[in-house]
This record gives sequence, C-alpha cells and structure tokens, in this order.
Amino acid sequence: MCVHYSLDEGGLMILVTGGAGFIGANFVLDWLQRRNETVINVDKLTYAGNLCTLKSLTGNPLHCFVQVDISDRSALDLLFSRYAPRAVIHFAAESHVDRSIHSPEEFVQTNVVGTFTLLEAAREYLDRLDDDARAAFRFLHISTDEVFGSLLPGDPHFCEMTPYAPNSPYSATKAASDHLVRAYHYTYGLPVITMHCSNNYGPYHFPEKLIPLTILKALNSESIPIYGDGQNVRDWLYVRDHCSAIRTVLSHGTPGQTYNVGGQNEKKNIEVVQAVCDLLDLLHPKAHSSYRDLIVSVSDRLGHDYRYAIDMRKIKIELGWKPAETFESGLRKTVQWYLDNQHWVNEVQSGEYRKWIEFKYTNVRKSQGR
Repeated sequence: MCVHYSLDEGGLMILVTGGAGFIGANFVLDWLQRRNETVINVDKLTYAGNLCTLKSLTGNPLHCFVQVDISDRSALDLLFSRYAPRAVIHFAAESHVDRSIHSPEEFVQTNVVGTFTLLEAAREYLDRLDDDARAAFRFLHISTDEVFGSLLPGDPHFCEMTPYAPNSPYSATKAASDHLVRAYHYTYGLPVITMHCSNNYGPYHFPEKLIPLTILKALNSESIPIYGDGQNVRDWLYVRDHCSAIRTVLSHGTPGQTYNVGGQNEKKNIEVVQAVCDLLDLLHPKAHSSYRDLIVSVSDRLGHDYRYAIDMRKIKIELGWKPAETFESGLRKTVQWYLDNQHWVNEVQSGEYRKWIEFKYTNVRKSQGR
C-alpha cells in the first residue's frame, strides 16, 4: 500500500527518485538527519524498493513518499507542478547485472525510457520557472563506473573522460541514460550533473549483492557463493560516503559536468568475502570453525568484467571531497549493522528473492583450494 504524508506546499524541496532502494534510501535518511528540507520520495517499489528501510520516517513532516513509476509522465508532471522542487536527485534504476542478463527488457524500460520521461518532465517544468529559480535548479543523475567497461591489470583508472564501453545490458542501459542526460544539457540547457560511483556497500543493501549475501549465507550456515576464482576487482565505496559526495556535488558541482566518486578501495571479490568471514568470526563466532569454510565457487557470470577502478581526483581537487571511511572501517560498520538488524533482512526476503537465489546458485561446486 502506498504511503503519503501531507505537506505544506511552498517550502524548499528536493525530489528523489528510487528513494526506497539501497543508495536512494540511505541518501534520504542521511539528508533528513542533516537538513531541514523536504524530500519528495518517488519509488515504483519493485523487489528492491523497501518501505521497511524508511520506517523511522513515519510521520516525519519533511518526508513525502509517493509510489510512482518514473515512466508515468502524467504522475511526474503532477509532482513537479504541486511541489516545485529545487532539485532532482535521480537514483531510480534497475541495477543488478545478473537480472539484466536474464531480463534485459526491464532495464531498458526503467533505465532508458524512465530517465527519458523524467528528463522531459523536468524540462517542461524548468520552462515554467522564473529566472532565479531556473538558475538554481539542478538535475543530479546517479550513474555507475560500469559504463566504462572492464580494466586489465595495470590499466589506468576510469576518469571522467574515459570512453564508454558497457558490457552488460545493465551497464548499456545506464550508458544510454547518461547520454540522454548529457544531451538534455547541451540541447535544452537543462542544468544536469552526472556522477559515476564505484561499488557501494553498507546498511540496507538488498541481500542479493556480494557483501550482504555473504553475511546472510554465513549467518545461516549456508554455502557462500563466489563467481569463478574470485579474482575480479572492484573499488568499494561506503554508501554514506557516497551520500556525502552527492550533497557536495549538489551544492557545488558545475552543470554539464561529470564527477567520479570512489572509495579508493580496490579489492578482489575473494578478498571481500574473506574479510566479511573474518569479521563474522570476530563479532559472531561459530563453534570450532571459520565462516571461510563455507566459501564455494559457482559458474562465472556471462561477460563478467574483470576490474573497475575510479580516478576521483576531479571531485577531490575541484570540490574538496574525499571518503571518510576506509574499507576496513566501513565493512566493520556494515557487518555490525546486519548483525543488529536481522529483522530488516527477514522482512526483505520475499518469495521472489528466495526463488532468484535458488535459480542463481543451485549449481554450486566446491572451490578448489579453499
């Protein structure tokens, strides 16, 4: 059931899409802890959108949740007209690579058609604003480092000028949305800013992704799956550091520009899984064994990118932003949060989630040498 909180219209507001998802919900919670400014929170509530994450905001007069598909133009027009937001922060996206391989059409609809529809609604809204409001308005598009493709060992990090080379339906649809956003700036003057982030982790992460899946499987004494030999490399960014970067770019970023944001934490997948197991051994020990004993390898993902790495000198030099958490400090906070919030995990483990996990990981095989 959709929840609406009534608001007094006319104050400063931001419109957040995908605000019940992992990064979006963390941003909304973080924003309302720090700012006395209303959030219009728009989410379709797919399997990954979870109102349980937003329970602490129940009754908060600065939070308005509206269940809306960003492909619904009339609904978006109504929201822009009623609330007159000063900015849009666009998180809404289908984001799981494995799901994009098996159901790419959903990714095209949300990531491409949905972004196009939102841009059109924002463009028409901007045309109605006076000069001062128009100059202050921002459209902040949250993208991913996956649009740049895959790096080999020794390749330089992704910078803002790295050519696009997406390798999955997910990254291809995000690349398409990036190009649409850029085109709306250069063609129509829409004051857009794009951010490319590395792999996020932290509280409220849906448990099909690597770190929460590892925690969940370990606590249930189930096999912990890892693709192939686990040598694929990602740069890990604590989600609340990402929220900090978004606030910085929203306040000080230049329209028409892109900014890369990463955690400066390149880790092999096997290293990440082992680090989670070691923390669980410390914080929630098993009798007479290590959680590492549960690690198994599974067939590798189709088209699995080898390495992502972010060059974040631009945001650091131009805007003065850098992450506050190391991988070790952020991971410890994350593992502890899952230990302390098992009720949240249980609430999001819907039947669809269980069927998906069974589908992906039924054909596990013991990892050699682990």
